[in-house]
Amino acid sequence: MKVICDRAALMDAVNLVSGVVASRSPRPQLTCIKFDARKDGDGGAGTITLSATDAEISIRMSSAQAEVQKEGEALIPADKLRQIVSAEDKDPTLTLDSDGEMTSIRGADAHFKVYGYPPGDFPEVPDFPEDSGDDSFAIDASTLSTLISRTTFSTARENSRYAINGVLMRREGKKIEMVATDGRRLALAKASANEFTGDGPSTCIVPTKALTMANKLLSGCDQVRVAVTDNQIIFKFDDSDVAGAGGTVLASNLVDGTFPPYQDVIPKDQDKRATFAVESLGSAVRRAALLTNEESRGVRMAFGKDTQALKISSRAPEMGEAEINVEMKSFDGDDIEIGFNPAFITDALKVLPGEEVMIEMKAPNKPGMIKSGNDFVYVVMPVNLQ
Repeated sequence: MKVICDRAALMDAVNLVSGVVASRSPRPQLTCIKFDARKDGDGGAGTITLSATDAEISIRMSSAQAEVQKEGEALIPADKLRQIVSAEDKDPTLTLDSDGEMTSIRGADAHFKVYGYPPGDFPEVPDFPEDSGDDSFAIDASTLSTLISRTTFSTARENSRYAINGVLMRREGKKIEMVATDGRRLALAKASANEFTGDGPSTCIVPTKALTMANKLLSGCDQVRVAVTDNQIIFKFDDSDVAGAGGTVLASNLVDGTFPPYQDVIPKDQDKRATFAVESLGSAVRRAALLTNEESRGVRMAFGKDTQALKISSRAPEMGEAEINVEMKSFDGDDIEIGFNPAFITDALKVLPGEEVMIEMKAPNKPGMIKSGNDFVYVVMPVNLQ
């Protein structure tokens, strides 16, 4: 293989596919990026395809921003490749020339030799199943990005209940729901697909890492196609304008297990409702959180019916106290004081930029609920305050 690559485009592609490379593995091939160079015709125009996998998540990205002088394949350690391409930032192009397991990388005044592995040892990245009868749908990239952003922050981290380390995705017709929980809070986001195949409702649990990776690939993309098989989810990104050829495919194993019955967690009888501007509420909670610590990590939120105002206070022994007043746009119900972990509140407000938000409550020992329109519901457990 011998290709001349635009360095900036190569850097972008290497950074993206490196996101799924295994950091450590008994199979050293999984710490590498596979290059596949193919000519489009008799001239130098061609396509290079970069692939990476950690055996759970796989990605394949194609680009036409290269001159293919000799077709072929190479398997190059991802960390060294990324370091070299990054260091050669003064060169507009880089030449990659592979001979067996060794790849030469040349710039204007530098020559690197990097030892890799036989390309044939690299596992195949799954193709998007075209007309296979599997459940699939198409969705606007911006819509999918919103669904991912509004749920992944609520997933569990290294929880023994493996199912809640991922995000539940449920599709029925064009209606799509994504749900995430860590046992102390739950985020539910809704949207609509553009088109779909498959009979009846479809449900799967997608690893958080796969969705985070998918969100990175949505930039510059108009539409995404998603297919769900028995044990995998596969994304195909409509990014031909960006990649130049072939587009990008991301595949991931699904999470085994049973997701909690999330509908049972969402309160149905809240009788106190306060409406805020997201920016003012978020600012107040962040400031009150400055005087909390590990022992007293909650903030007290006192909603006043007569004053139509919210008072947020915090107190940490040997540290101090804070009190922030926030104007409510509206409040319906009786006075209530309730405590919340401020990080849980601000996490939700971060994914609702420039919007109006409603907080619904029942009692100090009952879950609170943050809502934004009909497409986002966030349930958060209260904390006890001394």
